[in-house]
Amino acid sequence: MGRVTNSNHRCVLLPLFIVLSATATAQANLFLQRPRIGYYGSACWNVESIVRSVVRSSYFANPANAPGILRMHFHDCFVRGCDGSVLLDGPNSERTAIPNLSLRGFNVIEEAKTQLEIACPRTVSCADILALAARDFVVLTGGPWWPVPLGRLDGRVSLASDVDLPGPTDSVAVQKQSFAAKNLNTQDLVVLAAGHTIGTAGCGVFRNRFFDNNNTGSPDPTINPSFVPQIQAQCPLNGNAAARVALDTGSEGQFDTSYLNNLRFGRGVLESDQVLWTNPETRAIVERLLGLQFPFLLFRPEFARSMSKMSLIEVKTGLDGEIRRVCSAVN
Repeated sequence: MGRVTNSNHRCVLLPLFIVLSATATAQANLFLQRPRIGYYGSACWNVESIVRSVVRSSYFANPANAPGILRMHFHDCFVRGCDGSVLLDGPNSERTAIPNLSLRGFNVIEEAKTQLEIACPRTVSCADILALAARDFVVLTGGPWWPVPLGRLDGRVSLASDVDLPGPTDSVAVQKQSFAAKNLNTQDLVVLAAGHTIGTAGCGVFRNRFFDNNNTGSPDPTINPSFVPQIQAQCPLNGNAAARVALDTGSEGQFDTSYLNNLRFGRGVLESDQVLWTNPETRAIVERLLGLQFPFLLFRPEFARSMSKMSLIEVKTGLDGEIRRVCSAVN
């Protein structure tokens, strides 16, 4: 029997080193890629079906999770990009910022993560789970399906002081500035705002507009007078500020163009919504989405396009992020 010499070792180890290096390089290159369709491949072939199953169960248990997760995805993407930073828990995290105190559905994302960690350990990011869940909840409310590019990494930083979101009293000019900072245009602004078709808001956010707008002692004059008593009854002046009201009255929880039509008739609950009709530039987009002005815009495909675009804001790749073990804490 021949001796195994050092040179024999080198002959055996060199190919092995090449194989391991090639594998590591391939994994590193995958880690650096921007999100794309089919990103996980065989590494987690059933990622979408697992998320969809969790979403369906939570939706039928509590339909309010649909607007909750859609809003959470928006809040995540507009602060440090779509990196799941809104999911991180902590004394000064984004979750503690005033606009995020009413977010709901964190348990849905954590449940999906738990199931994915069993099926595909340390593979699927929380940021991707949130993007998929937002899409799947929209579908369950009657909205469009769209392919979600995957491969986002989870951020490691979450600070309440970074939270600077579009507000419920913002003018069109201020809203446009906020969206432009994220490479979203005015049409994206109107289309994404129309996601309020399934949304709700706490009375404390908008109540003054229906009672004492800008300290005038009267409701906002842009509100349809017949709409004022309806909201006043739901949100009494000294009532519960946390009580929630549908932003699309008459079609609550259903994904459709009713929200846009309500703006047309002065029935927008939020000032930031109603100004989309009173401003000529955004009004033209609303009219196109309602089929009142050429060239027409189809709301469902336009919403899908803008959501896909939003979901790619400032995504993390490479050393900028990680795959969390749990969504509420960094590794």
